[in-house]
Amino acid sequence: MAVFDMEWFHILALVSLSLCLVSCAFHLIRLIRLGKPDDLAENAGNSPAAVYYSFTGGMSPTKKESAYLHLPTYVAGLVYHLGTFLSIALFFLFWIVPGIEGVIQVILIGFMSISAFCGIGIFIKRIYKKELRALSNPDDYISNFLVTLFQVVTLISLSQPAILYYFVASLLLLYLPLGKLKHTLYFFAARYHLGIFYGRLGVWPPEKQDKIHGTTIREEHK
Repeated sequence: MAVFDMEWFHILALVSLSLCLVSCAFHLIRLIRLGKPDDLAENAGNSPAAVYYSFTGGMSPTKKESAYLHLPTYVAGLVYHLGTFLSIALFFLFWIVPGIEGVIQVILIGFMSISAFCGIGIFIKRIYKKELRALSNPDDYISNFLVTLFQVVTLISLSQPAILYYFVASLLLLYLPLGKLKHTLYFFAARYHLGIFYGRLGVWPPEKQDKIHGTTIREEHK
């Protein structure tokens, strides 16, 4: 699609994407320049193995009290995140492929319907439950609303492309580097730092009981 052939809403989405990428690049450079936090304590463990565990076993719902005590919400959140990644992928695909048809279209519509439903359910739960309301701020509601709305308009665009799709996509891209949605970038830095911290303490990777000898042994991560 040539620039001169674009409609105004295409240009709006492209400008928003450019601003989003520049802002995210700024945050990434800032993270790299900050580097690892200084820790003067003696290294009592295996930090590389702990970082590996932080991105693998440490992500298991069985290791998170907030997950295994609320499995339906955890599963809904997982589907919701997958739907978000798929929506972003489709945003780029729509620039190349004007329309998706056949079995793939049906599968995408089915999954996006479930994902959008999960997003709406999570949003309603945040409003309805007093405990979640107490922990939430305006950014939580705006982020949840924009991502869910983006999934809904993506779902609609799979059947009938509309100007609204590019407008909502632009809003999401402009907001992403400003609010909590930038955890798409900071998530990796946070998990890395957790691995370094708990690895130096010798807490991660976790120990497991040797049932035969009754002693604890360290899991090996090569």
